[in-house]
Amino acid sequence: MQRHLISAADLTRDDAVLILDTAEEMARVADRPIKKLPTLRGRTVVNLFFEDSTRTRISFEAAEKRLSADVINFTAKGSSVSKGESLKDTAQTLEAMGVDAVVIRHGASGAPYRLATSGWIDAAVINAGDGTHQHPTQALLDAFTVRRRLVGRDAGLGRDLAGKRITLVGDILHSRVARSNVDLLHTLGAEVTLVAPPTLLPVGVESWPCEVAYDLDGTLAKSDAVMMLRVQRERMNAAFFPTEREYSRRYGLNGERMAKMPEHAVVMHPGPMVRGMEITAEVADSPRCTAIEQVTNGVSIRMAVLYLLLGGNEPAVTRPPVAHHHPSDERSAHTSSTEEK
Repeated sequence: MQRHLISAADLTRDDAVLILDTAEEMARVADRPIKKLPTLRGRTVVNLFFEDSTRTRISFEAAEKRLSADVINFTAKGSSVSKGESLKDTAQTLEAMGVDAVVIRHGASGAPYRLATSGWIDAAVINAGDGTHQHPTQALLDAFTVRRRLVGRDAGLGRDLAGKRITLVGDILHSRVARSNVDLLHTLGAEVTLVAPPTLLPVGVESWPCEVAYDLDGTLAKSDAVMMLRVQRERMNAAFFPTEREYSRRYGLNGERMAKMPEHAVVMHPGPMVRGMEITAEVADSPRCTAIEQVTNGVSIRMAVLYLLLGGNEPAVTRPPVAHHHPSDERSAHTSSTEEK
């Protein structure tokens, strides 16, 4: 039975905590003089990117190489896809090459799920972002960053985010990061609030497991973490707010607003940041901003996910994980012991 990571909603609390704990183990590797594990030696991982990406692609590539996997980078620009080749043909080509895992980013929501369930390819599929739908490893690295900052590196092991209050601000409508974070943070027990102009909230948001507010100033004082989202111009085909200045005035995070947050609270941003729009330089460069930490943590999280999907027989986590899993859920990234495969 092959295992995939398609959506943050597929993860149980135990799955998610296991991934976060495994990532702590992987982070220790980064502190060594030689930052490599032999875990995936002889395994081939393809990074299949149909959409532009710097941060995510490099992060996955670093994770794969630290686990000693053979890495193939495939970008749609300049490939047969630009000549009209279908996802099915591309997948069958990769299958013929004997690929063990595919990390896919695609502009169409649902493409990774299609790849995982179509029978075109017998490889683990990891969603690196699909349309405006999901970006599960981003949600995991965000949760990992929050847990480290608010609970502690060692104190956090085995713990979830119960009782933590996390606010997501900005372009919720076009954001797969927001969707994934709402799903995962809710699973981990956090209280999530979305703050956005009404035009940048999706239809049906009232059924999401979170609160919705329109006033940023009113939510800052009771937030443990505030995540600023970029306004995704490239996905917009209409005017969603009057002017940039108006957006910044109401929904941008500046030093004055940051001062309203509790002492311990952190500012997060999945990147890339548009300084002066949703976040000022003063906030972006302050020690309370975790944007750079999130990039570092992304490598550890992606190592953990690859390890748990493809890993060998030795557990990376030093303590036995206490996770119970229903065998019918094929798409969970959970491996209660890595010997199951």
